[in-house]
Amino acid sequence: MTNAQEWQGRDGNTWAEEWRLNDMSFADLAGPLDAAIAAVAPASGRALDMGCGAGVTSIALAAARPGLAITGVDLSEQLVTVARERAKGLANLDYRAANVVDFALATHGEDRFDLAFSRHGVMFFGDPAAAFRAIGGAIRPGGALVFSCFADVARNPWAKDIAVAAGAVAPAAAADGGYVPGPFAFSDPQFARGLLEQGGFSAADPQLVDYVYRAGEGEDAVEQALYFFQRIGPAARLLAAIEPAARGPVRERLRAFLAERECDGAVTFPASAWIWTARAGG
Repeated sequence: MTNAQEWQGRDGNTWAEEWRLNDMSFADLAGPLDAAIAAVAPASGRALDMGCGAGVTSIALAAARPGLAITGVDLSEQLVTVARERAKGLANLDYRAANVVDFALATHGEDRFDLAFSRHGVMFFGDPAAAFRAIGGAIRPGGALVFSCFADVARNPWAKDIAVAAGAVAPAAAADGGYVPGPFAFSDPQFARGLLEQGGFSAADPQLVDYVYRAGEGEDAVEQALYFFQRIGPAARLLAAIEPAARGPVRERLRAFLAERECDGAVTFPASAWIWTARAGG
């Protein structure tokens, strides 16, 4: 699983180079997530985008709340560079390359935030309970926290099917009583709620959103999807780990699988995510 050093290096570079494809894959989730964030975002004050990536979510909020000062934080300097370039002209938006937990721990008093939010950026903490305590301390009492995370693997067949097609191990949620950072680490809502409560948050029931995970589109949808999965995800890790001479058959299996998924000029998969909205305690 990607660690902090990899986000600051190889993996961060890859995501920065492929931000357009990554945003395309999440495009159908953007509407519900942006709406959930906007529903609790104040007209003024301060907001924090945790694991901001290439900036798509904070850019949407900055445009919707021009009086709200927004800071996006990500481990990857490369992703922050992309986000800054995309956000040119938005005076209420700033980006920092930093560890968001360290950033939160350094936030006190009048510097605290009225809102913290994240698109799929909270499932990778080494110590999630400590991370949510730090985030809770960086938010004013009564301030809001909104984040999305993948629902159960069974509701996200793209992850398993791509891994199986490539011959990789399918992603899985952590075992009962355990925690492994990764895309499906927060797929169990009871586990996620427990972490929020440890962080001093109170949360309503999460919103379950079914959406279309788009991996490729246009005349070359299959080739675009094949390229995407060679760059990001379980197939990419498998390909990177094997000898170059052995990669051809894996790519061909993936291409055949993706061709079966192509319909009306797009390669898509059903996907599902939780959107959590919580409030920080006093």
